[in-house]
Formats: sequence, C-alpha cells, structure tokens
Amino acid sequence: MGIHVTPANVWIDPSQPVDVALVTHGHADHARGGHGRTVATPETLAIMQVRYGVEIGSATHATPVDYGETLTLTGGVKATFIPAGHVLGSAQILLEHAGERVIVTGDYKRRPDPTCAAFAVTPCDVFITEATFGLPVFRHPPIAGEMNRLLAARANDAGRCVLVGAYALGKAQRVIAELRRAGYTDTIWLHGAMERMCRLYEEHGIDLGDLRPVAGVPRAALENAIVVCPPSALNDRWSRRLPDPVTAMASGWMRVRQRARQRNVELPLVISDHADWDELTATIAEVDPVETWVTHGREEALLRWCALTQRRARALALTGFEDEDD
Repeated sequence: MGIHVTPANVWIDPSQPVDVALVTHGHADHARGGHGRTVATPETLAIMQVRYGVEIGSATHATPVDYGETLTLTGGVKATFIPAGHVLGSAQILLEHAGERVIVTGDYKRRPDPTCAAFAVTPCDVFITEATFGLPVFRHPPIAGEMNRLLAARANDAGRCVLVGAYALGKAQRVIAELRRAGYTDTIWLHGAMERMCRLYEEHGIDLGDLRPVAGVPRAALENAIVVCPPSALNDRWSRRLPDPVTAMASGWMRVRQRARQRNVELPLVISDHADWDELTATIAEVDPVETWVTHGREEALLRWCALTQRRARALALTGFEDEDD
C-alpha cells in the first residue's frame, strides 16, 4: 500500500487512492492518479500529468515542492524533498517529527546521470532504503563501457540497425544522453511510445539531440542507425520492419544471463537506474543512521551485511513494487 506517516495522516507512494500522497517519483509502482492531493517535485507532477492525468494548478489536486523546500504537514510533521538520482524529478523524502529524522529513499542510484539531479547524502535517524539489487553479485559496470559496446554494434558493416529496449521513463532518456556524451551526434530514432516522455525531458532542459519517430521512415534510412523502443517491442511485429536489428536491452537485470536469453537479447547492456550492491552498502555507511529499514528488493543479504557491520536494521515489507525492466 505504501508507507503511512501516522502523525500527519499522509501516505508515501501509496498504491491505492488516498487523501494526501507524497510521491517520490513517476514510475507506476510508486505513482498513480486518483489521490485527493498529490505532493511531489514539479518534474514528477509533470510526468504524472502525462501518465496518470494528475491535475496541476489546483491546490486540491497537486502541490509542487522544489528540492530543499520543506512543507509542514498536519501534526507538526515536516517533509523535505531531496534529490534521489533515480530519474527526472525523483526525490528522497526527509520526515522530521518530535526530534526524529526519517528518510524514505524511494528508488535511487549513485552513478552520475546527465538527465537528473544527483543523490544527496543526508544524515538521519532511520534510513528506509530500497534494495532492488541488494545482492553482492550485482555490481554495475561503468556506463561508458556499455556505450562503447553499443556504438561498436552500430558500426557493423552489414547495414543492420541497433534496436535498444529501454524503459520509457528515465532509462531511455539516460541512454540517449549518454550516447550524446560519448560523441554520437546522428539522429536517434524513437518508437512512438517513447516520444512524449523524451519531449517532456527536453521541456525540462535535458538536451537529447536530434530525435525522430520511426513511423513512416523508409527501411533503408534506418540502416546502421540506433532505434530506441519499449522492451515489449523488441521482438514484436513492429520490429520486423527494421533492417535486421541487433536487439539490445538496457537494464541492470542484463547481468543475469537467463533474463537476456528469455528476451532474445543479442546485446545485453548492464545499465541500471538503481544502486548496486556496493552503492547500497556505501550509502548506508555514509548516511550512518541509527537504524536502517530495507524494502522492496533483496532484503536478506543487506540485512546480513548490516548485522556483520554492527548496524541495526530490519525488513520493511511492502507489496506492489516492481523492477519495471530496470
């Protein structure tokens, strides 16, 4: 259902409609429409308006909160939104009440990302952290190397295009921005389902270069091109109109070979918008809370690490949170 802040009678990332919802970011397992009032960063609210019909401009429906801004809620609870580094507009939420500080991270990563504000380490008493990749096997490689692999595949001499499956919010824009940072200036082609969110990123100052929809483009024009699509389109009828695509997928789960095989992915790109094992443990050490609560992920290994490093920790069981092809 989400996290209930009892003194203020508000919910964080509730999965069902509530009177007041504080939302960490725009992914569907954290955000939804139908709340009486939604509190989030302006970027997250813009994403929610496009995806879930959240009304912006009415105090009874949506309240924008900038990073670093503090709201005083019912019961004297103070809520401050702090960058989480996950996707555009993503935030940790710092709750302060009766001398105690609690941080709810939502989803986060520690790697630099040209499409969103970087995670900000903030001291607290209770640190509620995700653990999507909370196993020692998950150590994400540098993204520059994954971009080099993608560009090498694009440089094939057979006239094939490279079709990159990437989640429509966050991952697709990050892959495009990293390609630009790697020096790739050619047109990047988009499946129709990707276009609106890419334009929203551009409206918020993220330069993604020359993007064009694939619809109506001759097959020959896409030879040796890079095309970005939702993961669900990698092997469906839509992809058959492309010139013998090299199928790639950008996801932290591409570290697991079986997942790549299941999706018939020829070029697995290990690119995640979540913290890996080293980043999760380093973040807990940096924040240095009195107690850590671990949720929606691989709790057991992270709890064991906390025990071995003499840190108080427990699992916080939440349902309905998914990896969304990360």
